[in-house]
Amino acid sequence: MSGNTITQSALPTTASAAAAVVRPSLALSRAARELGLKRGEFDLAVRLGCIRTVHDEGGGGRRVARTEIDRVRSDTGFPEALRERVKAVGTAEGAALMGVSAARFTRFARLGLIAPVKWYLNRYRAVVWLYLAEELRQFAASEDNAPLLSGRTPEGLRGQLDAGVDLRARNWRGRHVGFLLRQTEDPWARAAAVASLLDPAQVAEIIEDPYERAHLNRFHPQQRAHGAPDSPAAHVAARITTAQDPDEISWLRSDLANAIEEARQERPAPRPTPRGAETLHARREPPLIEERQSVEQPERSRGLFGWLRRRNP
Repeated sequence: MSGNTITQSALPTTASAAAAVVRPSLALSRAARELGLKRGEFDLAVRLGCIRTVHDEGGGGRRVARTEIDRVRSDTGFPEALRERVKAVGTAEGAALMGVSAARFTRFARLGLIAPVKWYLNRYRAVVWLYLAEELRQFAASEDNAPLLSGRTPEGLRGQLDAGVDLRARNWRGRHVGFLLRQTEDPWARAAAVASLLDPAQVAEIIEDPYERAHLNRFHPQQRAHGAPDSPAAHVAARITTAQDPDEISWLRSDLANAIEEARQERPAPRPTPRGAETLHARREPPLIEERQSVEQPERSRGLFGWLRRRNP
């Protein structure tokens, strides 16, 4: 009796305890709650590498190991320090942090001196760029950037602005693909990460094999939908998420060619097995034999009846 009592006391007494024993990891939403983060803060922390995620062996997406939760909680200044690291601000707040006007701040962003970390479309389908507050403070604190924070913009930079340069979308794409590549070691997933920034026509020129393209699409990273397909919002989102500049496209094409070659060597794309000619011939042979038998049988029958008629006039 005592043995049964000991055995029962060692078992989990609740469903949650049983789940903790079976799966020592948490869904992303649960991990965000346990770390006291809003979902947007949590997602940005994952993108920046502040919180590491793992693949769900059951095919349910990404999860956070219990040991990672404990590691993040043990960091100095948690949770305020983590929230400060992932704080994202818009143009007005960012300009205030740097002590410059909103117009000067926008020029910095267009020139690529500061890079956005997030973006979204407002109700007017205008793009709203968000920047890491920590990076803006570091930029403003650097002595090398002091001449840019006050006074006239250097002539070379003014020329770029007059030519219409705007590197905000390109810099966001660079950060985005870096996040995707950090999330996986699978060669096909890494190739798909690069391909996701190219127009499908560009991908088809590099990967001519339709079976390889179909296999690559299985690893295509999920993207947030912005309106219905072919809607104005979807077109705006496509311009941000797809490479536009010729030199950027050239770099991505070269990177994709190298990545797909590595994927082929590691694990060729699956393709259907062609049926052999002998198998087809074997399948067709029985009907031909039956057909010959059906043709020859009447001849033998007429010969037998004729012989009987001759024997019995």
